[in-house]
Amino acid sequence: MRNLSLLTDLYELTMIYGYYKCGMHRKEAVFDLFFRGTEELSYAVVCGLEQAVEYVQGIHFDEADIDYLRSLNLFDEGFLEELAAFRFSGDIYAMPEGTIVYPYEPILTVKAPIFEAQLMETTLLTIINHQTLIATKASKIVGAAQGAAVMEFGLRRAQGPDAGIYGARAAMIAGCIGTSNVLAGQMFDVPVSGTHAHSWVMSFDSELAAFRAYAHLFPDACLLLVDTYDVLSSGIPNAITVFKELAAAGHKPLGIRIDSGDIAYLSKVARKMLDEAGFPDAKICASGDIDEYVLLSLNAQGARIDSYGIGTKLITSFTMPALGGVYKMAAIEKDDVLEPKIKISNTMEKITNPGLKKVVRFYDNETGKAIADLIMLKDEAIPDGSPYTIFDPTETWKQKTVVNYHVKELMVDVFKGGELVYNLPTLKEITAYHRACLDNMWEQYKRITKPHIYKVDLSQQLYDLKMTLLKRAEKE
Repeated sequence: MRNLSLLTDLYELTMIYGYYKCGMHRKEAVFDLFFRGTEELSYAVVCGLEQAVEYVQGIHFDEADIDYLRSLNLFDEGFLEELAAFRFSGDIYAMPEGTIVYPYEPILTVKAPIFEAQLMETTLLTIINHQTLIATKASKIVGAAQGAAVMEFGLRRAQGPDAGIYGARAAMIAGCIGTSNVLAGQMFDVPVSGTHAHSWVMSFDSELAAFRAYAHLFPDACLLLVDTYDVLSSGIPNAITVFKELAAAGHKPLGIRIDSGDIAYLSKVARKMLDEAGFPDAKICASGDIDEYVLLSLNAQGARIDSYGIGTKLITSFTMPALGGVYKMAAIEKDDVLEPKIKISNTMEKITNPGLKKVVRFYDNETGKAIADLIMLKDEAIPDGSPYTIFDPTETWKQKTVVNYHVKELMVDVFKGGELVYNLPTLKEITAYHRACLDNMWEQYKRITKPHIYKVDLSQQLYDLKMTLLKRAEKE
């Protein structure tokens, strides 16, 4: 387990030093980690909790860390002693990985002495922001593939090794069936896949010779890249020649991969050529700068593609490069009780929701589909199935009375009193949970373009608290 204690912004350390010097460092505080929506991020897929747990469990400052911080000439010895003795002692609540989460809902909440809770801000954000972003992108891509298998091929284009490794894990959670990343395969026990590159073909005197050599090495796993020279006049005919030789020797070829050109057209012609040659079961795999928007176009054109290898635009979340997750204080101890806090802004989206909170989701009893979410104060009673009126927290005249429903609380206890109390699920269990979450969403909320906006409302008690704090701030 890596020690990521110094993987933080300097201002986290200067702030907790300030809390220490002001005698505030033992005060309990509450921080929420959430994201603000964009046109492309109407929802997200929670990811990164497992690594966040490992980070929290591993926080400590060893002698080398303390020596380095001492060398900055910013902190006194008493503070450095506090760091040397640091262990997380608070509570963490979070949505399980794979959960569908909407803007402004707490993905993760930390309730701990402010010395501890403040320190963890940057690292929790970098873990949750990145992995949630990639899981979200991958989920959209897998959905747009409409049943065709999607493999994650992005390691070489990822922003560094960790982004490649944990991006691959996020992609698997979101429904990818394999990764090209061998280390990720080993670490997370997931399938690895891959064939050969254009360089393999170019290394031989002819394309046919390259195909024959590859088929000889992997007779039962032969999938040939056919676009090195010319897909239709060279690549596919040479692949068919080799496939016939494999079949004669008692082997079954897997198929072909197309990495460039007019993939919709080429796949349709390739399918016809393979079928006529006696290989209706040979698969057609496509790769090359594909994302959910390209997939929508390919499907509209009737492309005949069985699987996709998707790299750059998945692993970098090309069209939405940042989640925009933030970590904001929601309460701090005063006179032995938690006093709700609110951040105020001229921008409505940047006004935070105060207090220690929870999130519940309403489900229709007849369809099983999600109806709306409600952000509530932690100690409020959960709706019990009787008619319940929800309202838009901005345009409050927009109201809906929910009937014939059941609710589920979305956040779970992860740490209590510094001890891990959550049984981390396996990656397969997370993937299945994510699929169930998606199945419970109406299609209009999952649309790639112009999705319908899902209802996320505040309870009356939380709304009233927020308005009280806003009015109080106006008078000050």
